[in-house]
Order: sequence, then structure tokens, then C-alpha cells
Amino acid sequence: MSIIERAASRLKTTAAQRPAGSSELLSAAELAAQQQPAQVQVQAHQQVQQPAHQQQEPLPSQPQHPLQAAPATTATAAQPAPVALASSMEAPAPAVRSSSAKRIEINLERLASMGFLTPGSRSLVSEQFRMIKRSLLRQAFAPREAGSKPGNLIMVTSALPDEGKTFCSINLALSIAMELDHTVLLVDADVARPSVLRTFDLAEDEGAGMMNLLLDDKVDMADVLLKTNVDTLSVLPVGARHSHSSELLASQSMQLLLEEIANRYPDRIVIFDSPPLLVTSEASVLASRMGQIAVVVAAESTSQQAVKSALNQLKGCQNVSLIYNKSMAFAGSQEYGYGYGYGDRY
Repeated sequence: MSIIERAASRLKTTAAQRPAGSSELLSAAELAAQQQPAQVQVQAHQQVQQPAHQQQEPLPSQPQHPLQAAPATTATAAQPAPVALASSMEAPAPAVRSSSAKRIEINLERLASMGFLTPGSRSLVSEQFRMIKRSLLRQAFAPREAGSKPGNLIMVTSALPDEGKTFCSINLALSIAMELDHTVLLVDADVARPSVLRTFDLAEDEGAGMMNLLLDDKVDMADVLLKTNVDTLSVLPVGARHSHSSELLASQSMQLLLEEIANRYPDRIVIFDSPPLLVTSEASVLASRMGQIAVVVAAESTSQQAVKSALNQLKGCQNVSLIYNKSMAFAGSQEYGYGYGYGDRY
């Protein structure tokens, strides 16, 4: 064996006996050959150990993302806190709405002194309106044909002013309010000359009423409805005056409003104190949407021609009736100045 062969053999023996981790001067090719399997082993080791690391402790590059996301989530969740606080500070808004649904006190003694019926009273006026309302109530809840208007929407009108339509509207509403199974909503729909609240000796509020519901869809019924000391009676004032009131009453908004007030409560009767038929155009528009119409005729005052002209404007309307008003009940009677008759349907 030559000297070179003996040296190479000694080097191989020395390398085989070298403990792990001892340094050795290697060529670039030898270093690359030794590092490649080492990297494969390290990667394989990491792949095997990776689930253990994820279960026990996240890798240094990953834990910061969940840890940083947690404050972000907390901050995001914390953001609504001021909003919730603001909402709680604005919580009085519903209270304002409920308080805006005012409760008015009707002076029943004053009404009685003016000839109106009052709950619990038994008089000629109250008996006559009991007869008038009975036919209206039967028709209000009778089976409806397809396309017919709700029978619980009842319009009270007249041919001309001062025939007593508001007197009859209020008495009819008070009489129905005494029923055990019905509630009443009295609507002042005389947009030109509202008089329901004036009859109750109460001031009109032009900022709250039926017309406001038509003009502003943000206004809620609870904002304009008036509760009364007669528990089963509520009042809806006319509200703001408008130069296009006739067009508003003919609008889709009015149709939706009528559907709401007619169908919200199954026991509700809605009485509309309408303008006179021969004076304004609003009465005819409103009549076309009603289920029943009662025309007040003043005894010995309204001409036959005026009655015929008024009824001609109601052609095509369903369930039109007449109330004969201001007639003396009995000859020589001075206790009551009003008598009432219920006419045949036109």
C-alpha cells in the first residue's frame, strides 16, 4: 500500500470514529451533501412536531396575529358602547311619542247642556241615536263583497253647512262608544272648517292630525291620536291646512291610512265628520272611499233640490242613508230641540 492510500484509509477511519458535533473542514460539495439530508430531517421533524406545537404553544410568527386580533375584536365590540349609551340617552324618544298621544278631557256636562248625549244618560236624543247606530253597526260588520269598502268606515256629511253634521257625528260616536263590544275613532275630516275639537271646547293643533299623516310618512298615528276620558272613544284631528287637500285625500297615502285605521282593530268603528257635499270637493273624494255614508238633512231648512244635488254626487257610493235633523220630537215639546229620523238607503 502506498503512502497516499494509507493516509486516505486513516482519514476514513478517523471520520468514522469522530464524535457527533465535532468540527471538520469539508469542501463545498461535501458540505452541501451533508446539509441537505440535515435540512430534510429538520423539516420532517418540524412537520411531525407541528401539531404538538399548535396544541401547546403557537409558533412565534403566528401568535401575534391572534393576539393582535383579540384587541381589535375587543375594540370593535367596544365601539357600540358609546352608541348604546347614546341610545340610552335618547330613550325618552318613545316616551315623547307616547306622551304626544295626548289625553284630552271632554267636558261631558257642558256637552249635555248643549243637547248632546253623554255616556250613561237616557234621553230622547240618546234613544234616537241608539236606533240610528243599530243599522250602521249591522252593516259595518256584515260580510263584504269582493272590492267593497270597509263597512266600519262611516262618513257623516250634509248638503250645506249648518245642517248639524258635526252634532250628529259626535252623538253617533258617543252612542257607539257606549257599546260593550266596540271602540270608536272620531275623525275630523272637515279640512276647510274643522269643528270637532271646537265643539269639545279644545284648541286645534295644526301641527298634529290626519293631514300630517298624509304629508309626512315619518309621522306616526300615535303622534296625532287623542285619547279621551271616554275610554272607548279616540279623536283624530284634521291637522295642518293644505291648499291641495282634495288631492291628498285622493292619494295613495290616504288609501293606506284608511286601510290601517279600518283593519287595525276588528271592533273599531271610524266616524268621519266630512265637509258639506255642495261646498267643497273634498267631501266627494272622501265619500268614494267610505263603506257607509250618512247624509244629514236639516228639517224645514234644506231644500229638496239641495238634497237631490248632494245625493247625485254620491252616485256609485254604497250604503247611503239620511238622518233627518232638527225636527221637533213632539208638538209643544220644549225639552228637546232636536229630533232624528233614519231614512231609507238611496
